[in-house]
Amino acid sequence: MGGTAADAGVAAVLAACVAETIFTGLGGGGYATYFEASTGQVTCLDFFVATPGLDGDRKAEPMTPIAVRFGEVPLPYEIGGASVAVPGLPAGCGEIHARWGALPWADVVAPAVALARTGAPMPAAHAVTLPSLIEAMLPGDGAAAYAPGGRLLRGGDLLHHAGLADALTVLAEDGPGACYTGKLGESIVESVRADGGALGPLDLSAYRVAEREVTTAALAGCTVLGRADLNRTVETLRGLPPDLPGMPHPDRAVVLANALDVRGPDDRLGDTTNVTAVDEAGNACVITTTLGLGSGVWLPGFGVHLNSMLGEGELYSGDLAPGERLASMMCPLVVLDPDGSLRLAVGSAGASRIRSALLSTLVGVLVDGLPTAAAVRAPRLHPVDDVVHVEPHYPVPDEMALAEAGYTVNRWTTLSHYFGGVSAIGTAGAAGDPRRGGTSRLLPTPRSG
Repeated sequence: MGGTAADAGVAAVLAACVAETIFTGLGGGGYATYFEASTGQVTCLDFFVATPGLDGDRKAEPMTPIAVRFGEVPLPYEIGGASVAVPGLPAGCGEIHARWGALPWADVVAPAVALARTGAPMPAAHAVTLPSLIEAMLPGDGAAAYAPGGRLLRGGDLLHHAGLADALTVLAEDGPGACYTGKLGESIVESVRADGGALGPLDLSAYRVAEREVTTAALAGCTVLGRADLNRTVETLRGLPPDLPGMPHPDRAVVLANALDVRGPDDRLGDTTNVTAVDEAGNACVITTTLGLGSGVWLPGFGVHLNSMLGEGELYSGDLAPGERLASMMCPLVVLDPDGSLRLAVGSAGASRIRSALLSTLVGVLVDGLPTAAAVRAPRLHPVDDVVHVEPHYPVPDEMALAEAGYTVNRWTTLSHYFGGVSAIGTAGAAGDPRRGGTSRLLPTPRSG
């Protein structure tokens, strides 16, 4: 349609708010990194969720505790109106489009509206996680969407949220402000407060997308750029030894495990999703978003599930002032060649595994010279304390080197969404992560037909 990477990225994020609602939605938030080819400028935008309370006219009631199972371990989370933080996703999409988009806003939203009217096939990789999330996903309008007729959706079943097309139509016609000072914003306040939350009109009207400092790291002669995140992704890349490209693979495995060095609990589900878009001019847009688990609070008649980010204790400890942003491990990145041109645009889902997934992919593309798809598919490692988790088909010599270095190696028997979900586009091709049902598509440019 002649749009930019911003148009494509925003359109895909809004489509994900229809088709990947276990991970994201209009009631969530996220981050974007944008590379503008004509100027060489890289910008990091923060549209993550904010702490409510600016209205100051009520106190939130206690949240509702639930237990979510990740494998055999029950994990404590809390949901309900008091768990809902101020959503940023609509404002973020609007800001990306306003800065770098070329198509009319309504045209960018239109594909998501059409998808919401028909529904979308449930991705098989997402359906696998649904049984673990029923306490968060089935309250309210969730049961009709995720368990129609009393049976949980399976891969390929139709996922349809009644009313979501209407919400997206309002967004298309009235703009992102509809979610803050308009019809959808009014519904957010009413729904949250009816369920015991304190989020109010001032929380929504005061919300603004923020621009964050761009940090850099050098790897294999290229420059990696992104925001400083809770995971320390760019900082970790900056700390890798300069002779990494020449190391034997077993030695490199130990270096990477030492660099990642995750300490303490590492059991969050990682309910995030990532979209990467690059246009014919070389502009790149990488957007990572999340809904948390979902609060169980839905906008009546609109099919929109609100986030539960205040109920995720690892991210929110209750010590933030109203209006302040929660911390996050999301880290969309771009990689530039020495001449300043785009080499790779890449992001990942997966909580703390975002960092290890990105590191693996970056090393595969930049150091080993792999095609993007091969680098995304390559078996990964993820260390937690003195245990290194490795995927099936992880090289045996590398595993032996890790064991000799003092790590206990846990080799997984099946491919799992635990190890993240990368989407990447670069000069070596494009790829979506099979671990989370990801896909990629390269289209001919208008000039070539």
